[in-house]
Amino acid sequence: MKLLIIGGTRFLGRAIVEVALAAGHDVTLFNRGQSNPGLYANLETLVGNRDGGLGVLHGRSWDAVIDTCGYVPRLVRDSATLLADRVELYTFISSISVYSDPSVAHIDEDAPLGTIEDETVETVDGDTYGPLKVLCEKAATDSMHGRALNVRAGLIVGPYDLSDRFTYWPYRVAQGGEVLSPGEPHSPVQFIDVRDIAAWTVQATEKRLTGPYNVTGPNEPVTMSQLLHACKEVSGSDATFTWVSDEFLTANEVGEYTEMPLWVTAEFAGFDTVNCQKAIGAGLLTRPLTDTIRDTLDWADGRAADYQWRNGMKAEREAELLALWRKL
Repeated sequence: MKLLIIGGTRFLGRAIVEVALAAGHDVTLFNRGQSNPGLYANLETLVGNRDGGLGVLHGRSWDAVIDTCGYVPRLVRDSATLLADRVELYTFISSISVYSDPSVAHIDEDAPLGTIEDETVETVDGDTYGPLKVLCEKAATDSMHGRALNVRAGLIVGPYDLSDRFTYWPYRVAQGGEVLSPGEPHSPVQFIDVRDIAAWTVQATEKRLTGPYNVTGPNEPVTMSQLLHACKEVSGSDATFTWVSDEFLTANEVGEYTEMPLWVTAEFAGFDTVNCQKAIGAGLLTRPLTDTIRDTLDWADGRAADYQWRNGMKAEREAELLALWRKL
């Protein structure tokens, strides 16, 4: 399969390239040439900005395109329109954030989608991200006359994840000691190893699947307690877990999903029970949790000693909160 990947040198794009190459596909990259420019020096790379710089794609054709970095509907529409007669399928990496009510449990692909009053907005932030992804999906689907696959990804984790929204936990537990643990131990958590969503995306593209698919995991439900104990098992640390309530975390203005990764209040709890049976039926497989933890920890341990974490709780803040909790 001749495959065009928009992006392709960071995290998910990188994993998709690796899967596609391992499967023997002929891969061409289209990106700005700014992120990891020498990563795939042996691959054809068409350099251009998708905002007005699509000219390098003219006169070329591929079997399919995978768009890993579309956030603005206008830009997705531009690329999909240009490629409509040049590719058989447009695979768009979307998000489970498209759903209008993230408090609802077991959201499937037919759940109501988010909307935005001004559809010309191009500022991507916490309020607009989901509705803009909805419009991106529509732009791809309409421009391709239905020949679009919309991969609604959950939290993607694993090696090369620069967000630290999962990496915090394997790393923190490996340090040992008393670990502030959020909410109820048996609360479900959902995330997917970047290599697993990459494998499914390439396979689904090969099969020419179309329409929306929720793609997160693991296939078997996992609780926060299971995750933390798996981190302890992998690292062999002496960590102990002190579970503090949602009310305490909220009262102390702990940032959900950022300062306290994977923890959300009831308003967003639906994002931890998303229904992925459609994708599982189409071949989605997720690796053992311990494999993801081990590989993430190995990668994180190779980062610079002065690495600045993007998310996660600072040690001083954790100690302060644990002291407050013990006083209750």
